[in-house]
Amino acid sequence: MANRITTTGSFLMNPSLNRRQFVASATTAAAMVGLWGCSSLQALNQPPQGFSQLFNGRDLAGFRGGDTFDHRKLLAMPEADRAAQIAKWTKTMTEVDSKTGKPNWYVENGELVNGGNGAYATTEKDYGDFELLLEYKTVPLADSGIYLRGVPQVQIWDSTEKAKFNLGADKGSGGLWNNSPGAPGKDPLVLADKPLGQWNSFRIVMVGSRVSVWLNGKSVVQHAVMENFYDRKKPIPARGPIQLQTHGGEIRWKNVFIREIGSTEANQILASHGKAGFQPIFNGKDLTGWKGAVNDYEVVDGAIRCKKGKGGVLFTQAEYADFAFRAEVQVPSAGNNGFAIRYPGSGDAAYVAMTELQVLAEDYEAKTGSKLDPRQAYGGAYGMAAAHQGYQRPNGEWNFQETHVQGSRIRTELNGFVILDADLSKITRYMANSPHPGKERSKGHFGFAGHNDPVAFRNLSVKTF
Repeated sequence: MANRITTTGSFLMNPSLNRRQFVASATTAAAMVGLWGCSSLQALNQPPQGFSQLFNGRDLAGFRGGDTFDHRKLLAMPEADRAAQIAKWTKTMTEVDSKTGKPNWYVENGELVNGGNGAYATTEKDYGDFELLLEYKTVPLADSGIYLRGVPQVQIWDSTEKAKFNLGADKGSGGLWNNSPGAPGKDPLVLADKPLGQWNSFRIVMVGSRVSVWLNGKSVVQHAVMENFYDRKKPIPARGPIQLQTHGGEIRWKNVFIREIGSTEANQILASHGKAGFQPIFNGKDLTGWKGAVNDYEVVDGAIRCKKGKGGVLFTQAEYADFAFRAEVQVPSAGNNGFAIRYPGSGDAAYVAMTELQVLAEDYEAKTGSKLDPRQAYGGAYGMAAAHQGYQRPNGEWNFQETHVQGSRIRTELNGFVILDADLSKITRYMANSPHPGKERSKGHFGFAGHNDPVAFRNLSVKTF
């Protein structure tokens, strides 16, 4: 089936807007989104400005079959095996239900209908960061959901079914059902379901592994990390399909639209959450407040950039014990730098600081011919702890990083994905058996490790604990 989805530009956020204009624009856009489901204002299955159809109102074009199956494992299959598995799932979508005499998935009056059987309606296209709008209507005792990048799930169920109150049904739909008990997002913040038989509307914004959900205009999940159901030690995939789950009861869908979110808007969304307490440490104009290798760096377009061929450590005049920092990072092809954490003011940051958190282009090995230890790749605590890979933006785009340093523990979130969560006091094995004498440092400067490449940093801020 041909993919009929087209990528559209962002309309919620514009990088040229100032803060007041940005807030006004976002507020206006939110009001527009609140109206999209009103039949008097929006024709059935016709997307609002900036959005594309996932369901065209006529047939299953753009969908294949799917199941609760790790998307990474699906992509890792040999091509023939992967195609056979998808064909097997897809076949069940058109099989006739013996009870109803209708296919498991069919279109009726512009509505996508499933009677409770067959594989899940799964987009042929994979998505990264996105905003998803849809409406659904279900029946008593039904249980369904929406898989995001192939990961279960934004929960849909009958909030009046007493037999499932012990599972949380009475709290309503919209929660990230497969998150761990007590984790943010596991249960919806409010009960927002409409009575059975009425249409409900979802708005879902996903940036990295961060998910926000509105059900019928009410916020039910606020910027919560979606856990990886298939392997909770790893972040969810950076890209994957949208899946409409079938789970034993009839469910109808309509007005299913998506808008892909670019890196600039994604960074703005990430920066807008959890910003209390962060204070700027760079004025965007010069290196006031910084010392060390000031001649090895320059300020370009509001960013601190290492000069090509220069490699000293630039660091803050202030020292920090327990703190968090936020930064946007731009890495050129084959670029190399690093964040110096609790740096003493002299020496090789990789060893004399508590650690150097790596900043490295994904094509570094290919471009330089170097063979890297996993503990040298982006986000790793150099030579001590490896970070999860595959979450950087393409070379030249700005990445959003937030790192928390508390005691001996370091936790880094890159572009909305937790890529490192390590307790350095428990590290006993080092790359090349090289000791890290600074590992136990409890205080020091914050800075950049250099390494001769024009890596750039902007929107730098710190919060102390």
